[in-house]
Amino acid sequence: MKLQDIKKVGVVGAGTMGQGIAQISALAGYSVVLYDFQATALNQAKLNIEKNLEKGIERGKVTVQERDQSLSNITFSTDFEQLRADIIIEAIVERLDVKKELFGKLENLNSEKTILASNTSSIPITRIARDLKHPERFVGMHFFNPAHIMKLVEVISGVSTSDDTSNTVFELAKQLGKVPVMAKDAPGFIVNRVARNFYVEGLKVLEEGVSDVKGIDRLVEASGFKMGPFRLMDLIGVDTNFSVTTSMFNAFHQDPKFRPSRIQEQKVDAGHNGRKSGKGFYDYSA
Repeated sequence: MKLQDIKKVGVVGAGTMGQGIAQISALAGYSVVLYDFQATALNQAKLNIEKNLEKGIERGKVTVQERDQSLSNITFSTDFEQLRADIIIEAIVERLDVKKELFGKLENLNSEKTILASNTSSIPITRIARDLKHPERFVGMHFFNPAHIMKLVEVISGVSTSDDTSNTVFELAKQLGKVPVMAKDAPGFIVNRVARNFYVEGLKVLEEGVSDVKGIDRLVEASGFKMGPFRLMDLIGVDTNFSVTTSMFNAFHQDPKFRPSRIQEQKVDAGHNGRKSGKGFYDYSA
């Protein structure tokens, strides 16, 4: 499939990443179906997309006409049968078994031309595609949070991914206003492998009592970073960040430099997942 053949985009998962991907796809003029099995998640996604587009208007980045057209381009659905599209991008939980089951169903539901893409941030593309009939049409399309703002997209080729598939997704990312980078299939790909130390070392400093959360963030931000590790984990989702670190720790055969933090694990156990839950390393309930 070529870029010009893509008219409809399917997005699975109406969480933070899924809704952002749906928004930018609709804004780029594509017909979009955003699927989630939870109607409440879809309702919240619709509200968030509307809010983001309103902010875009306030900042002069989106016109009223573009907002209205974008919203009309999106179908919010709990009906899995509606997930028939030219490309389907998955943005669900970071679990290999769940993703494999999903893509098996999507492959059976769609034509042999449909591109299947995963927004996974750490699970090897080759593993997800292993049991598919057409793994050459499977690719990683890793957006960054918040997806409607962050420019970078990693396009990850698994062992069986065809050049046509990766090149088409690369061009699609540009069409969505992103800056795509080609990557090979390796744990954490490029960004998460490099960035993991940013989070892990920050957590180790906290564990060792060298400083507190605010002190570590202030120091890092004073050094030129827009956000310190703890503010950034809260934005991304403490649970998501912990899941990625755990996945990479196992993928690198328990290399100590990727060891997940017990402090972060406790946050996840308590449901303190950052901004989305109202509390993480910081309190957002006020």
